Amino acid sequence: MTKADRTPLEHEIEEARERLADTIDQLVYRASPKTIAGRQVEAIKAVYVDEQTGEPRMDNIAKTVGVVVGVVGFFVVMRRLTR
Repeated sequence: MTKADRTPLEHEIEEARERLADTIDQLVYRASPKTIAGRQVEAIKAVYVDEQTGEPRMDNIAKTVGVVVGVVGFFVVMRRLTR
């Protein structure tokens, strides 16, 4: 059966199949681990690197370092207190 021989219903079904196939392809791409990892890397870069200049954002870096030092310090103190 050629495309010209199809009924309007068959044509509509074929178009729905094509749309569904496109949607599935998009979902597979968005759910792939490589794509997810790439999005997360870009999100982290957006926090620590200025988009316009490409320079590191020292304010956010300093905040992160402060939190890490605070958490490590807390665990060191707690460990010494429990001895």
